[in-house]
Amino acid sequence: MIATLSIGAELMLGEIVDTNAPFIATQLYAEGYRVSRHLAVGDDEAAIAAAIRDLAASHRVIVATGGLGPTEDDVTARAAARAFGHEMVLREEVLTHIRAFAARVGRTLHPRNEQQAWLPATAELVPNPVGTAYGFRLDYGGCSLFVLPGVPDEMAAMFTATILPTLRRLLPSPPVLLTRVLKVIGLPEAEISARVFDLAGPGIEVAYCVVFPEVQLKLRATGSDRAKVEALLDDTAGRVRERLGSALFAEGEETMDTVVARLFREREMTLALAESCTGGLIAKRITDLPGSSAYFVQGVVTYANEAKERLLGVPAELLLNVGAVSREVAEAMAKGARERAGSDLGLAVTGVAGPDGGSAEKPVGTVYIALADTDGCRVERFRFGGNRDKVRIRTAVTALDWLRHRLLAR
Repeated sequence: MIATLSIGAELMLGEIVDTNAPFIATQLYAEGYRVSRHLAVGDDEAAIAAAIRDLAASHRVIVATGGLGPTEDDVTARAAARAFGHEMVLREEVLTHIRAFAARVGRTLHPRNEQQAWLPATAELVPNPVGTAYGFRLDYGGCSLFVLPGVPDEMAAMFTATILPTLRRLLPSPPVLLTRVLKVIGLPEAEISARVFDLAGPGIEVAYCVVFPEVQLKLRATGSDRAKVEALLDDTAGRVRERLGSALFAEGEETMDTVVARLFREREMTLALAESCTGGLIAKRITDLPGSSAYFVQGVVTYANEAKERLLGVPAELLLNVGAVSREVAEAMAKGARERAGSDLGLAVTGVAGPDGGSAEKPVGTVYIALADTDGCRVERFRFGGNRDKVRIRTAVTALDWLRHRLLAR
């Protein structure tokens, strides 16, 4: 029923990422509508016109963005007129707006900006409160085409203020459409699917999305009665929780970081960190959240062996005999961090993030994580794949997940 069309050579060349189409789809989904098709096309008048005609043949609404600027490659308005057989005319109200806008921001109006006032003759205008380019609407054969500027903040303001209210009047009332997002760590996508795929059925969809290094399980429920849709969603989510257990770490807007922060506050425990291969990434994620000083005592980044000795008390002979990336050193780092800070927990990571530094015995991606408490110290070796950034991110998230499990067990 609804299609989106993104226009611009820079999109086709990969020079910028299209954020307009996701914004529009998200806004529509929140209203209960779904985008059934999306196209992207370059700054070619014939290609744009063909895309519009193609989408108009099978959609009630098209929302197009881009190509309404003052340069020679901004041809969307002409393409829309060409697609639906309209002539282009100078719209005086738009020209007045452009001149007023230029005067308001203290800018001399360039003659090329007048191009933005040439629009299809019968188009219904869409005001632009934050820029010069007006949008417009054209109706043809049961399809309504809305054309907006490609500048994201202008597009968003115009879509929210004008297009959404129009669509609410234009389109039939959609069914209730609700989504629940469940976040999973430590299980591959295939294993998650094997455990929950049979929960999909009438009125409920199960979808998966990898957001490295987690997997997001999305439950989408639809129906005519909101209470029944919510009940179906709650029941399905409860069954997912039972099947995935502790691998399910967060729901909705929660993240691994916010979950760990909440658990630290609830358990009234404290933490000290000793990081090597992650270079302070774990400490950053913890301290990015306000109020972390209530439970995070301190953290040290000990890259050099000398720093491990001096700041954490790791014995020099241990470093010499087994190396910095080892079970023994990880344990000594975690215990040293805890003892020096006087914290309840001491967490340490040491590893080979790459791309260099690996060996046959300790290849790139080898990481040791250690967690010390009053009962002793748990240490485990991992082999994480991917480039340097992925190794570091996976190490940080796995370490935070260790904290989550430890706090839950208290």
